[in-house]
Amino acid sequence: MTTAGAANSPKGAESDDRAASVWGAGPEPVPADAALGPTGRPLRQVPDPPDPSHEGNALIVAMCNQKGGVGKTTSTINLGAALAEYGRRVLLVDLDPQGALSAGLGVAHHDLDQTVHNLLIGTPVSADDVLMQTKVENLDLLPSNIDLSAAEIQLVNEVGREQSLGRALEPIRDRYDYILIDCQPSLGLLTVNALACSDGVIIPMECEYFSLRGLALLNDTVEKVRDRLNPRLSLYGIVVTMFDARLLHSRQVMARVVEVFGELVYDTAIARTVRFPDASVAGEPITTWAPKSSGAEAYRAMAREVIHRSGR
Repeated sequence: MTTAGAANSPKGAESDDRAASVWGAGPEPVPADAALGPTGRPLRQVPDPPDPSHEGNALIVAMCNQKGGVGKTTSTINLGAALAEYGRRVLLVDLDPQGALSAGLGVAHHDLDQTVHNLLIGTPVSADDVLMQTKVENLDLLPSNIDLSAAEIQLVNEVGREQSLGRALEPIRDRYDYILIDCQPSLGLLTVNALACSDGVIIPMECEYFSLRGLALLNDTVEKVRDRLNPRLSLYGIVVTMFDARLLHSRQVMARVVEVFGELVYDTAIARTVRFPDASVAGEPITTWAPKSSGAEAYRAMAREVIHRSGR
């Protein structure tokens, strides 16, 4: 279902069609008088996913937004952990030189000799040399640190530089159900590498006006990569983070996002909570650090949506 705004918006209708073609059918329809969720749509219960079938090649998803501080790394860690909790085999790829994803999983990334940087620049190492198991069952990591900041310069004169990450991931892709790539907050060569090897993009978006403005630029970049490098690339969805239902501004931003992007906006909205920074300091996903918290339940709900929509 869509809001009235989305129904009357050609762009919204186009997005709804694209979502249906990418993901297939959505959750079961709900009665018109059902309680409304954060998106303004009636709440739809997505059932717990069935046991995984482990189909082979992983679905590669770029977690991308050129704006910093929108909850991108937090969403990558906790969505990955929630998917793993449902029995899916998940690989997280830290593609940000700040190494926040690695640090958020308790990895002393500054002391690492082998990172994603080595895979990208063609040094004689394989993904298995870099791969790390996390404390969470079914959740692995390709870590990063500040060395990665040199990769864009080192790749400039390389042939097929936009496909470097895809070449590195291909030998291990069949081991996982999902590969989530935490992109840096820019639209440079590293982010283009992520988009060039991904099946789709999930955009974490802070529920704030300036984040809304940046969606158009990011959408343009996704379309250019689709046209020139990766025809299968799709916009899988937008997850609204730092949502506060008490604030009129949050509700207005959410309404506008749903009006423009329709069903591409996940029903799950991630609310503000101090639990997220506390879990990051502890070096754990919130699903293990505070498993009964509202934040943990929110990412489990999002994981159910992702699994349901992707058919995995």
